[in-house]
Amino acid sequence: MPTTALAQLPATGIDTSDARAVYHALYDGADPALAADYLEARLAEAAALPCDLPATLDEMAQWITRHTDAVGTEYRAYLAARKNGAPRRFFKTRSQALYFLKAVAPTKLVDGAWLYGVLERWQDPDYQALIRIYLEELGNGVPDKNHVTIYRKLLEQHGCEHWQDLPERHFVQGAIQLALAAGADDFLPELVGYNLGYEQLPLHLLITSYELNELGIDPYYFTLHVTVDNADTGHAHTALEGLKRLVPRVGDSAAFLRRVAAGFRLNDLGVGTVEAIAAFDLERETVAMLAAKAVVGKNMHSDYCRVAGRTINDWLAEPAQIPQFLEKLEQQGWIRRGEPAENSRFWKLIHGERAEMFGVFSAYEQQLLEDWIVTPREGGEPVIARVPSHRALRRSLDTLESAPARNTAPRGVIRHTFPADEHAWQTIGCELRLLEAQLAATASKDEAMALLIGLMAPNQHHTSAGLMATRVFARLLQ
Repeated sequence: MPTTALAQLPATGIDTSDARAVYHALYDGADPALAADYLEARLAEAAALPCDLPATLDEMAQWITRHTDAVGTEYRAYLAARKNGAPRRFFKTRSQALYFLKAVAPTKLVDGAWLYGVLERWQDPDYQALIRIYLEELGNGVPDKNHVTIYRKLLEQHGCEHWQDLPERHFVQGAIQLALAAGADDFLPELVGYNLGYEQLPLHLLITSYELNELGIDPYYFTLHVTVDNADTGHAHTALEGLKRLVPRVGDSAAFLRRVAAGFRLNDLGVGTVEAIAAFDLERETVAMLAAKAVVGKNMHSDYCRVAGRTINDWLAEPAQIPQFLEKLEQQGWIRRGEPAENSRFWKLIHGERAEMFGVFSAYEQQLLEDWIVTPREGGEPVIARVPSHRALRRSLDTLESAPARNTAPRGVIRHTFPADEHAWQTIGCELRLLEAQLAATASKDEAMALLIGLMAPNQHHTSAGLMATRVFARLLQ
């Protein structure tokens, strides 16, 4: 296995210890050699990690049941504690919840990618279980069910789209998934093991869903996974069925299962959910956010506002002086820590359509500033008005008959006839109609499936053409 940066990938020059670089390269369709080298390096890293996966197939069904039961017991205890007045376990503030959404974005935006490589085996019955999981991760081509589409909308809604410069460790899991997508043929046992581990229902998913809802953040992406990862009929069950179908009947099945366990361990690398949540520091994140604003300080149009004799633009022009700037804001009464945000003059500069600095701060950045203001400097609980739950918000919308529809009818497929002359396609301005034309012109089902599979790649399936391709693929597969 490669052990040095020079040995890891001489062909592309990408260091496989840099998960962020690997992630972006694989997402853009890099040489499969990069995927192989990255997986070899991560498998070596994970080899020393503990693994409670049973060594035999006969024990695995009971292991899944025990795990699910244990999670259910712990979750019931959590709910009982909350009912008796315990605070939220994960998210002290709404900004911490939004920070979490951004922190795990590199993983969530390639959700299901590890299974992409098995689509090529669509004619093999032994791969049907894994293919079915991938199709469900893609929502079977329905936009409101496609996991990546849902998460992208969630990030955009809360101003959390800028995740590309997260620390390198945040990209490890996403890079593993993309590498498995590109290396399915050579790393099939590891892929199956990773899938088995990823599809088990974790306690943090249940708690996250509950607390996001409390904070008025749509938990649908997370509750969807709670539903599909169940041990009875969901992905946890299907993942085991997929493993059973692929364990070799001829050959060394024990060696295959050892590689399955190696892939299972890959789930424990990089930044996990609990670590991502715990890494949030309100003070540090607020200072870092304001420091990042230095590049746009000159455009804030607030020169008439002076703090300690200096304009706000002047203060924000130098990142190193942000902590001092915040202290001066407090000393001169611009910010009243531990009180509702509307009591602070600085908040009125940035919040509201008539604010002098309207548009300078994203929804996430405003939430961060608000939570920082309402949290007392000496610590203690923030003074925050109760946030209506997501369910309460939806009920209000339903009352007004303006609730957004969750299930929209997908566009039909092959709805038109096209001229035999392929050059006439150049006049087709609609991408979906062009895909229809290309499908109609294929000479065989094999050719059609190959065309569709290309559009179902991790960087394509959430596009309009990718969603349509997924719907057609699912129909032809049946």
